[in-house]
Amino acid sequence: MAERRKRRFRFIGFAAVCALLAAPVPASAVAAQQERAVPVTVPALADWTPENGSYAFRPGARIVAGSTSERRVADTLADDLKAAGHGRVPVVRGAARPGDIVIHVGPGRRALGDEGYELHAGARLSVTAATGTGAFYGTRTLLQLLAQGDRVPAGRTVDVPRYRERGVGVCACYVHISLPWLENLVREMAYHKLNQLLLELKVKSAAHPEADTWGYYTQDEMRRLVALGDRYHVEIIPEINSPGHMDPWIENRPDLQLTDSDGTRQPARLDVTQPAAFDYYTSLMDEYAQVFTASSWHMGADEYMLGSDYSKYPQMLRYAREKYGADATPQDAYIDFINRVQAYAAGKGRKLRIWNDGLTGANTVPVAPGTTVEHWLDVTEKPSQLIAQGYPLMNAAYSLYLVRGGFHSDTEALYDQSWDPRSFEGEKLTSRHGITGAKISLWPDNGRGETENEVMADTEPALRHLAQATWGDPHPDATYAAFTARGTAVGHAPGLRDLTRVPVADGTYTFRTAGGTSLDATVRRTPDGYATLRTTDGCLEIRGGRLTLNVPLQPGVPATPQPCDATNTMQRWDLESGPSGYRLVNAITRMALSVAADGALVQYPPDQHPPAIWHVTAH
Repeated sequence: MAERRKRRFRFIGFAAVCALLAAPVPASAVAAQQERAVPVTVPALADWTPENGSYAFRPGARIVAGSTSERRVADTLADDLKAAGHGRVPVVRGAARPGDIVIHVGPGRRALGDEGYELHAGARLSVTAATGTGAFYGTRTLLQLLAQGDRVPAGRTVDVPRYRERGVGVCACYVHISLPWLENLVREMAYHKLNQLLLELKVKSAAHPEADTWGYYTQDEMRRLVALGDRYHVEIIPEINSPGHMDPWIENRPDLQLTDSDGTRQPARLDVTQPAAFDYYTSLMDEYAQVFTASSWHMGADEYMLGSDYSKYPQMLRYAREKYGADATPQDAYIDFINRVQAYAAGKGRKLRIWNDGLTGANTVPVAPGTTVEHWLDVTEKPSQLIAQGYPLMNAAYSLYLVRGGFHSDTEALYDQSWDPRSFEGEKLTSRHGITGAKISLWPDNGRGETENEVMADTEPALRHLAQATWGDPHPDATYAAFTARGTAVGHAPGLRDLTRVPVADGTYTFRTAGGTSLDATVRRTPDGYATLRTTDGCLEIRGGRLTLNVPLQPGVPATPQPCDATNTMQRWDLESGPSGYRLVNAITRMALSVAADGALVQYPPDQHPPAIWHVTAH
């Protein structure tokens, strides 16, 4: 009898649960569950304590900030709220009232570190941090939450990054990348709490005009980018790769090129045994110091002997033995150059960064202490050995690369593997000790393989994954689809320029300059947001001249009609709006069309030859 009663009670209990599950859930209960759910952000919030109610962002909200550092964060937030469509929010001092956003920087909150913050949502929303940087990151979380609606669930989070270096590396070193694209990247990085843009590039040199082959940036362009990075807490770290990959700088300086035993000069290799080579390189560093304010200098130091070996350059061994003795190796001459650059950078208050692949263990001279090593390739010196030797180590694994027209990082596979910065090429470490962080890398090996807009679309998943893996739990969601849904929910950074907008509709037009040059062409928008210009003879294309990374980068190369090919990126054009017309800028070379004396259409950098301004009339 007792057993039957137990079974009966079990049945009644089960039936009651089924009845509860089948019964409609009141809307108020659903709302309460939603309010207590962990808010969706990228990176995900690892620490969230829910409370009852929600914070409501409404007209009349203010940003309350007192100190200089607080007001700097508040001013940026106010601009971003406006750009995101939330209207103009005033920044005020004094007591907060319900509905306000409060920014507080308290140096006593040391547990939050340099970049952590505490966010509390209730009748008002407050962001507290020990530094302005930490408070800034709290406002990025707020912007992501408001991107999903004007209500934020009540609760509290303490959010602190696991790694101090969270970066994106971009080689704008051969194929030019437009400044608006780089500015968009800085905003997107900051929105996802990434803090380093490591930029290999050429700044136009006043000291060495012979090096000013395209593509380059003017000092004013880079000052503009650095200022944006400073506002958004993204450090712009410049790189001039050396002593290999120096051809953008020394192709017109044969006197500085390494010469092999057959007398053949190597235009990509700097002859580190020459005092003039060091003087040349450091003079470039001095010019960059006029523009970049970063605490680091990146000298690359990768692939110096790519496709060759030290035995073909006997001067390297002679130099090393003269300086370091009979047991020295040719690699010691290479390490010696690194160390001299390191000492020069240190004298200017900057720390040195290098790639890892030149550290083969064949040297007897060690790299100077404190040099950050970015590990991208599995070579003899393993990550654990470099850390044991005391070098700060950044994970720049090849699995995180996106190469134009080549290898693309498999972000989904990395997410499913719970990849984190301890997973290097060739070795996975068990501890975070000695690891500074990680970065994704964008490289232009086939410069015409993809356009900038295509690169940005490909980069978005990798950027969000890297942000997650360097800030917090590398696998916050059970599936990659759920993780990508986070990105969809938070959207994009406020203030991005739409670089995919074609300012004229598809159709046939006459393009005419003030000088009388005219061109009849049919404009068709491409899927990646450029335009093709089809004349009666074919589609306008840059073709000819010497190719660099498969791209005709010489100024003066003509644009001529060629058979139309939807896959040919050289036939894609930006129509850049100006005050009195349009400039036609090639999507790959980033040079604008000018009109030559004979009437031909030719490409030039804008500071070398004034771009043609085209007035457009529809047929």
